[in-house]
Amino acid sequence: MQFNIPIYLTLFRVVLIPFFVLAFYLPFQWAPLCCALLFVVAAVTDWFDGFLARRWKQTTAFGAFLDPVADKVMVAIALVLVAEHFHSWWITLPAATMIAREIIISALREWMAEIGKRSSVAVSWIGKVKTTAQMFSLVALLWRPNQWVEAVGVIALYIAAVLTFWSMFQYLSAARKDLFEQ
Repeated sequence: MQFNIPIYLTLFRVVLIPFFVLAFYLPFQWAPLCCALLFVVAAVTDWFDGFLARRWKQTTAFGAFLDPVADKVMVAIALVLVAEHFHSWWITLPAATMIAREIIISALREWMAEIGKRSSVAVSWIGKVKTTAQMFSLVALLWRPNQWVEAVGVIALYIAAVLTFWSMFQYLSAARKDLFEQ
C-alpha cells in the first residue's frame, strides 16, 4: 500500500486524539483553548484530506476505511469530554444521542454494503449540515471562554441533535424496504 498526503493527514488526526484528551485535562487556564484548537485542527484536516484525495485522485481503500473511523472516534471522544465537563443531563442526552446515531448508521451502512446497496445510505446534505453544527458546538463547548460562547455551543448542540434525528430517520427510511423485507 502506498501512503499519500491525504492518508498522512488522516493518520495525523488519529495521532492527535490522545493529545486532544490530554489537553482537556491539563490543569491550566489555557487548556480549554488548546483542546478546542486541537479539535479545530482535526476538523480542518478532515475536510482537507478528503478534498486532496478527490482532487489528486488519491483515494485508497485504506483511506476510505480510516477517514470515517478517525472522524467518528474524535467526535465521540469530544462528546464524552463535553458531557463529562458539564455533568448534566441536558448536555449528556444530546451527546449520547449523537454517539448512538453514529453507531446505528455505521451498522446500517455496513449491512447495506453487504447486500450491495451501500449507495442507498450515502451521506446526505442534512448529514453535512448536522456535522457542521456538531463541530461548531463542540469547539464552543470545549473552549467555553465565557457564558455566551457556552450558550451558543449548547444551542448548536441541540440543533445538531435535531439534525441527528432527522438524518438518521432519513437513512433508515431509505433502507426501510431492505430492512423489513421477508
